[in-house]
Formats: sequence, C-alpha cells, structure tokens
Amino acid sequence: MTDFAALLPRLDALLDRLALPLPAAPDWKTVRAARWSARDSTLKPILHPQRVALKDLLDIDDQKQRVDANTRQFVAGRPANNVLLTGARGGGKSSLVKAVHAKYAAKGLRLIEVDKAGLPALPDLFDLLADAAGYRFIVFIDDLTFAEHEPGYASLKAALDGSLAGPADNVLIYATSNRRHLMPEYMAENLETRHLGGEVHPGEATEEKVSLSDRFGVWVSFHAMDQDAYLAIARHWATRLGATVDDGFERAALQWALGRGARNGRVAWQFARDWAGTHTPA
Repeated sequence: MTDFAALLPRLDALLDRLALPLPAAPDWKTVRAARWSARDSTLKPILHPQRVALKDLLDIDDQKQRVDANTRQFVAGRPANNVLLTGARGGGKSSLVKAVHAKYAAKGLRLIEVDKAGLPALPDLFDLLADAAGYRFIVFIDDLTFAEHEPGYASLKAALDGSLAGPADNVLIYATSNRRHLMPEYMAENLETRHLGGEVHPGEATEEKVSLSDRFGVWVSFHAMDQDAYLAIARHWATRLGATVDDGFERAALQWALGRGARNGRVAWQFARDWAGTHTPA
C-alpha cells in the first residue's frame, strides 16, 4: 500500500506531460471559413472559400429572401433559427448558404463546414466557437442524409434541441439535403398510421424521422425548374464568363441538359463553363 501511494505523484506528473493542450481556434480576423476535423477536434482554415453572390442565383428569389432575412437577424444579434434547405438537386441550396456567408462575412459571420462523420463531436466544436467573442458562426452541413441507426443522427438531433451541450447564441446550423426528413421513407411505414375519430396519426417510425427535421426552425424548399429558367441561368453564367451567346446557344444548352438527364442550376453552370471555353473571344 505504501509503495502504491508513493507512485501516485509520479503517475500524476506523467499524465500531465501526456495531456494534450486544447486546440487553438483560427484567427477569425483573417479566417472567414474553416472545416471541422472530428479526428483531432480541430478547425482547419479554408484559405480560399468559394465566393457566390446572391445576385447570381436566379429563379430562387423566395428562398433567397427567407435565408437572407434569417441570416441578417442572426448577424445583428437578434433571435434567428436553424435552417434546413431541401429539395431538387442542383437547385442552389449549397450556393445560397455560401452566398449569404459572402454577404455578411465582413460583419463577422464565419462559416464552419462539418461532414456527417463530424456530427458526434459537435459539442467540442460548440465549446470552441463559444469563446469567439464578436463573431457569429454558421455550422454548415451539406448534402445531409441518414441511413437507419447512424450515430450522427442522434448527435445532430440533440445539438439542435434537447442537449445541455447545445450551441451558444453565436452559432446556428444550416443544413442541405435532397430529403425533406433527412432519412429514407418506406411504404411499410404507412401501415403504422392509425385513424382515430377521423384524424390521421402517423406511426412511431414516421414520427421519429420527422422529429429531426422539426428541430429546424426554418424550412426552405427548392423545386425543379422549367426550361425557361434553365436557359436564363445558362445565359447569365455564359455572359458572366465573357462568352458570346449566338443563335445556337439555346439548342446546345438543351442538348447538354438532355445528355445529363437533368435541368437545374448546376447543369446550367456546367454548360456555361463548357460554352465559355469554346466561345470566348480571344
């Protein structure tokens, strides 16, 4: 017993030497965006964040207004909500988040990119961001979807509402997904639905899936665009890239969309880059 007691101070000293210091946060005066690394619980600066202007996002005026208004409230220190952007792929969900960040970065807004693997470590991230006085942070989770029983599902659900280790007032979560409720939905789940007194009561499986998306205060939906909108976006980007737009432009743009099997803002941007590569004056 005496020998063990004599060892305790030496063990304490050894543990002190092995203990790793808390990772330092980036210098937010110069760093406007960062990526959260769950492996070592650090924020890695993104030196060249993609810049998107709100004026360049066409055919989503209602969506822009809602997300911009919520972000403006947040940056001004007023109450604001977490945001879930869902709907058609390539419709501008991720670009809209990047655009509002670019608009308000000079006012202290910072963007933190988190992938699904980093969700269980969100409490550690919130601790780091809570000490950044004078700055506001959007935790950005892009293209989010869950399979059954993934650990990140419960972590995000708790972070949004219900955990003591939730974000401080200077942090909001913006997420994008092609799924409204972030998880696959199956026909068999409809069999759990009950009808009582003329009212419809969804089953437990459906209620559980809806419970995550319900924790986002603002839902913003994106829908498939029509041909005219697609062509207008393609023309806008081709012009911005310095290309000439001639009589064959629309036909080529529609053929490009047909070949991709989609007609959306992302496909229009990709076509415009291809067109500009071959039709920009020397």
